Amino acid sequence: MPFFSAILSCLDANSIAEKDPEIFSAILSCLENDSIAEKTRWNMELNEILKKRRMVRNYTDEPVETAAIERIIQAGRRAPSAGFTQGQSFVVVTDKEIRQEIATLAGEVSYVEAGFDPWISKAPVHVIVCVNEQDYHRRYREADKAPDGDMVWPVPYWWVDAGASMMLVLLAAIDEGLAAGFLGVHSIPDLKELLAIPDEVEPIGVITIGHPAPDRKSGSLKRGWRSDAEIKHWQRWNSTGEGE
Repeated sequence: MPFFSAILSCLDANSIAEKDPEIFSAILSCLENDSIAEKTRWNMELNEILKKRRMVRNYTDEPVETAAIERIIQAGRRAPSAGFTQGQSFVVVTDKEIRQEIATLAGEVSYVEAGFDPWISKAPVHVIVCVNEQDYHRRYREADKAPDGDMVWPVPYWWVDAGASMMLVLLAAIDEGLAAGFLGVHSIPDLKELLAIPDEVEPIGVITIGHPAPDRKSGSLKRGWRSDAEIKHWQRWNSTGEGE
């Protein structure tokens, strides 16, 4: 049932129409507006999403709606990119046989032997985040950047941008009421061949997306969080206080 229809079904429609025809008319207008109903489907606060974010390694058989996948990819596109190059791209895989081949390349057997579920092949959606370094070199040879030649790159920002897209996809999946995980595929050439990824485009890994099922958490979590004093520095390295 659409969002606003569900609300109206809980109200006394006749009473509303009699007491305030304008409000009743506005409600009916909302009922006819699919975009409003769609936008109200999820409205999770960012701090809630961050609390829920973790690498999930098991999924149910329930499929993921295509519209949800599209929204997740659009969220990934919102990541920043140097010079607005937009060198990131996404390969979405829902085909069961291809997902199984990806799982094989990613060493799913070793996960199962270690006591995990076959979570890679079970995930109904794989999103392979990719980036094209050459897009950045071409962009920075344009007139508004470095028309006399490509710039020196102190940091390979294409990897930074791909990582930003990856995180947005992970968070967007949670906002859709789904779960996600990330894994590296060590046989990159085989993955590129399987998915017909062009030579100059590089995949950084695979994001698994689906409805969460009970899973075994990574043993690495036993390490716990590092203390704030180790990772936060005010003004200079090893300064722990804001005023120092």
